[in-house]
Amino acid sequence: MTRISLKSKMVLRLSVGAALTALVGGVSMPALAQSGESRAAADADTSQNEIVVTALRRESTVQTTPMAITALTGETLTNAGVVDVLDYAKFAPSLRIIDLGPGQRRISLRGIQASGEPTVGTYFDDVALTGSVGTASDAAGRTGDFTMFDVDRVEVLRGPQGTLYGAGAMGGAIRVITNKPTQKFEGLVDAQISTTRGGDKNHAINAMVNVPLVEDLIAARAVMYRRFSGGYVDNTFLGRDNVNEAKVTGGRLTVRFTPTETFTLDASAMYEDVEAISPIWQANLGAYKNFEQVLAPNNGNSQLYSLTANWDFGPAALTSVTSYQERKTEDGFDDTWYTATFRTPGRCATVVNGGAACSPTQLTGFFDYVDSLFPMAAVVNAKVKDFAQEVRLSSTGEGAFSWTLGGFYQKRKNEGRYEDVLADAATGEIIKPLTAPAYRRRVRDELRQLAAFGEGTFAVTPELKLTAGIRYFDYDKTVGGFVDIPLPLIGAGALPPKFVDASEKGTLLKFNASWEASSDIFLYATAAQGFRPGGANSVIGLPGALTSYEADRLWNYEAGTKLQLLDRKLTLNLAAYQVDWDNIIVRGRTLDGVYSFLSNAGAARIRGLEAEAFLRPTRGLQFTLSGNYNSAKLSEDQINANITAAGRKGDRIPFVPRWTGAIGFEYTVPVSDGVDLFLRSDANYVGASYSEFRPTNVNRKKVESYTLVNARIGVDFEESNTGLYLFVNNMFDKVAINRQTQASWPSSNNTTSSPPRTIGINLRKGF
Repeated sequence: MTRISLKSKMVLRLSVGAALTALVGGVSMPALAQSGESRAAADADTSQNEIVVTALRRESTVQTTPMAITALTGETLTNAGVVDVLDYAKFAPSLRIIDLGPGQRRISLRGIQASGEPTVGTYFDDVALTGSVGTASDAAGRTGDFTMFDVDRVEVLRGPQGTLYGAGAMGGAIRVITNKPTQKFEGLVDAQISTTRGGDKNHAINAMVNVPLVEDLIAARAVMYRRFSGGYVDNTFLGRDNVNEAKVTGGRLTVRFTPTETFTLDASAMYEDVEAISPIWQANLGAYKNFEQVLAPNNGNSQLYSLTANWDFGPAALTSVTSYQERKTEDGFDDTWYTATFRTPGRCATVVNGGAACSPTQLTGFFDYVDSLFPMAAVVNAKVKDFAQEVRLSSTGEGAFSWTLGGFYQKRKNEGRYEDVLADAATGEIIKPLTAPAYRRRVRDELRQLAAFGEGTFAVTPELKLTAGIRYFDYDKTVGGFVDIPLPLIGAGALPPKFVDASEKGTLLKFNASWEASSDIFLYATAAQGFRPGGANSVIGLPGALTSYEADRLWNYEAGTKLQLLDRKLTLNLAAYQVDWDNIIVRGRTLDGVYSFLSNAGAARIRGLEAEAFLRPTRGLQFTLSGNYNSAKLSEDQINANITAAGRKGDRIPFVPRWTGAIGFEYTVPVSDGVDLFLRSDANYVGASYSEFRPTNVNRKKVESYTLVNARIGVDFEESNTGLYLFVNNMFDKVAINRQTQASWPSSNNTTSSPPRTIGINLRKGF
C-alpha cells in the first residue's frame, strides 16, 4: 500500500521591524516528503529538496530561477489548512488580498493595485482565471478563485511577467499547479470540524481518488469538496446572528492520455458553486456587528474546461493550451440607507414639482412612494464567457542558448445587470423571484486579444546568463449598455443603448542578467515591463471624448540574491525593487462632478525590500522568516484636463501596508515506531494602511495593524496512513481588519476582517 506522507510543514511569520530592512527577496520552503519516503530521507539534505518550478515555461529550481518567487508544496498547503488565495497570501511577501467576500477579492503584489483589469494574473495550471467585469468595468475587484485541494504546488511570481504571461500580470502572477493523474490507484479523504468564537460551527470534507484506466495509457484523477462556514457577523438591525454563512461545493476531473513517452494530453474540468452572504460589518457599531437592512448575496458559479497537449520531439517541446470558462456571479449591497437620504422635501420639489416646494399632500405622497422602495437591495448579476488558446515552443537542450516562442488568443464576453430590488423587511432576504426592479441598468463588455511573445537566454559562460524577452499585443474592446428602468428619485434617468470601441497595440520588454557565483550563491538583476488593457466606459451619457481610456504600464527594476549558507542549513533569498507606474487607470469624476468613470491620470513610484529565509539547524526542527517593506506613493497628481481623482503627489496608495512579516517554527519528533508527533505555529504581521489617498479626506479610515497567530498539533500514523490534528486559528482572537471604508450615509462604515478565534479537529486518511 502506498504511503502518503502526512508530515506538516510549518511557516511561522511575525514582523521583525527594522531588522527586515536588511533582508530582501523571495524564498521557497523545501519540499515535504513525498509518498513512500521516510522522514529521515526527507530531512537528510536540503539540497535534494529544492522545489522544481516552471515559472519560466521550462523547469528550473527556485534557487536557480532569476526572479523573486515563492514556491509552496502541496503538502505545505494541506498541512497549513490552505483552501484558497486568502490562506496562502501570508506565505508570500508583498502579496495582499482585499476581501469583500467570495468572488469579490482584489489581489495585488508589491502595492500595484487600481480599478480596471486585474494587476495580478491567477492561473490554474496554464489557464488564467477570468474575473467578472460586472457593471463597473472593474474585473480586478472580482477575481475568480477555486478551492485548492490535491495541489502539487503554488508559485507566486513577484514583479511583472508581461512577456510570458501578458496582460493582467503587471504586478506578478500566481500559478496553482494541480496534481495530475498517475498509473497508481490511490486516494485521500480530508475532513474537519471547527467552531468560531461568537459564531456557528464549520465543517469541510475533501476527497481525491486516482485510478489507472488503461495500463500505461490512460489515468483519471477526481477531486470533490464541500465546506460550510457558519458565520460570525451579527445583524443588529434584523436581530439575526451569524448571518455571513457560506457554502462551497465543487470538484475537478482530469484525464491523462499518454500514448508515448514524449506526448501527453490532459483534459480537465473544474466546477465550483458558492452560496454566501457578505461578511461586511460596521466597525463603528463594534466588532462583527452589522446594521444593514438587507442580507447581501455573494453567490457564484464557475466552470473551467481545458485541454493541454505536451509534445517533446527532441530539440524542442511544443505545448498547446485550449480553455473555456463560464462564470456567473450575484452580489449586492444594502441600498436602503443611501436611497433614504433622498427622502427630503427638497428632493420632492425636484422630482415632483419642477423645483417648487411640494404641498403637504404632495410631500405625503412622495414620502409614501419612497417608503414603498424599502428595504432596497442593489444586486449585480454578471455572466462572463472566456475562450483562450495559447501555443508555445520551447528549447529542451543544454546548449548555450535556450528560448521560448509563442502565440496567444483570447475572446471574453461579459454581460452585467445592475438592479435595485425589494427585500423582505423581516428577514432582510431578497425577494425571489425578483419583482419588477425599481431601477435597472444593463452592460455588455467584449474583449479580444492577440499576442506573440518570445524570450531567450544566452549563457555567456556556464555561470553568467543574459535574457531578453518581448511581447507584442493587440486588443479590441467593445463596451456599452442602456438603462431601461429609470429611478428619478436619485437622478437616474432612462438612457438609450450606446456602444463604443477601444483598441490598442504595442510591445512589452524584459531584460535579465544572472550569475551563479557558486553552487550556493546566485545573483540576478531584472528590468521588465507590465501592462493592463485599457478600454471604454459603459457610463451612458458620458461625452464621447471621455469614453476611452488607455492601457497603463510600468517598469520594474529589481536586484536579488539567493544564498545557501551554513552548510546549506540556511536558505536566504533577498530582493530590492523599484516600480515606475505611469498613466494609471483610475476611477474619478468629470470636472463638473456629474459622471464617475475610468480614465488615465497620475503616476506612482513604489520601492521595496523583500526577504525570505529557511533554517534547519537540526533534523526535525525548522524555522522560517519572511518580510516586506513597501513604500507605495503617487509621484504625480491623479488629475488631467477631463477628470479629477482623489490622489495627489506623495499620497500613499490605499490598503498597502509599509511593513508585513512572518516568523514560524515546526518541530517533528517520533514517539514510537511509525508514529510521529509534530508541533506547528505561525505568526503573521500586517502593518497599518489607509482607505483613501488624501490625509484630508473626511472619509479616510486607518486600517490598523494586526498580528495573527495560528497553531497546530498532530499525530501521524504511518502504517495506517492516518493523521489526526488539533488546530487553532487566530489564537489570541484579534480583530484583524483588512479593509475599511466610510461614506456619508448611515451604515456605510463597511469593514471586512479575518474570522475570530477558530478551534477545530482535522482528520486525514490515505489509501
